[in-house]
Amino acid sequence: MNKNIFERLAVYNKEVNQKMNEIIKTLSDEEWNRQFSGYFKSIRELCSHIFIADYRMFKEFRSAYDVKHSDNAYFDKEYTYRDTLFKDINDYITTRNEFDALIIDFVKEMVPDNLNSDMNHITSKGTVISKKLDVFLMTIFNHQTHHRGMVSLYLEMLGKENDYSRFLDYV
Repeated sequence: MNKNIFERLAVYNKEVNQKMNEIIKTLSDEEWNRQFSGYFKSIRELCSHIFIADYRMFKEFRSAYDVKHSDNAYFDKEYTYRDTLFKDINDYITTRNEFDALIIDFVKEMVPDNLNSDMNHITSKGTVISKKLDVFLMTIFNHQTHHRGMVSLYLEMLGKENDYSRFLDYV
């Protein structure tokens, strides 16, 4: 795939997260933590899961590719896929904004040849998957889109109007 596609996806990802987070900022603590019947029981759990999946994948990217943020102490933490992070909404939004900037920087720094290079990923079940970097990048952006849709549903259940995901609105 073309590096420009990933640059667009990284910017889209950041902008749509910001739009979603403008709605999340309006939630009370009770709404942020309200329990729903989905696999991830709250908006907080969903946002934690999205962040942790991105974090773990980019930690693997960091060890596989020589990029500026590879020495960043930000990646010294270990999270499991079921951890629930963020003491409050502001903590989440700050962390998400920082991480979205790292994603953009990573994609900008990628050498186009790297997109076709093989990389290993360890799944949540401990299975090692070997794919090309471009496949893993597409997986990250697709994963975020999927879970933003779940956040959207939970927001609707809270009576919060939202419509933040149309790709054409951001490119």
